[in-house]
Amino acid sequence: MDRKLLDLLVCPTTRQPLFPLESRGLQALNAAIAAGGLVRGGGEAQSEALREALITRDRKIVYIVDDGIPLLDSENAIATAQVSDFPSA
Repeated sequence: MDRKLLDLLVCPTTRQPLFPLESRGLQALNAAIAAGGLVRGGGEAQSEALREALITRDRKIVYIVDDGIPLLDSENAIATAQVSDFPSA
């Protein structure tokens, strides 16, 4: 993702800056997806593994990035509280 674009993006709900989700976080989310236990903000189960995502500074909300395009809406947001072993940093 373009660094200039990333510098402009914020969480639409909390207004916190967004950062690329590191590989440990992606692995934890993808394990939860594979187990069938991850639900997006709109109530729909997340069935596809994530290749890229953005996370809020407090590490509570993840936004899916689809083909380089961040999906910054509450319907596609994923609460990290759903993942018991989600890394804190």
